[in-house]
Amino acid sequence: MPFANFKVPAGTLTEKQKEQIVTRTTELYVEIYGERARANTMVLVEEVADGGWGIGGDVLTLAKLQEPLAED
Repeated sequence: MPFANFKVPAGTLTEKQKEQIVTRTTELYVEIYGERARANTMVLVEEVADGGWGIGGDVLTLAKLQEPLAED
């Protein structure tokens, strides 16, 4: 069974955007595996509480994610 798990900051996606993630991900699996994959594809969109995750040892918050990228 194809499975995709998206973890996103809580409150950053609308219901329509979550629906798009599910629909487009399912379509991608169908492109790759054929129509037989549609009925068995599971897509999970999980909302993670602000500050409840991190990358490279740094806790991420919505405020940090919205900061402009530093230029080298």
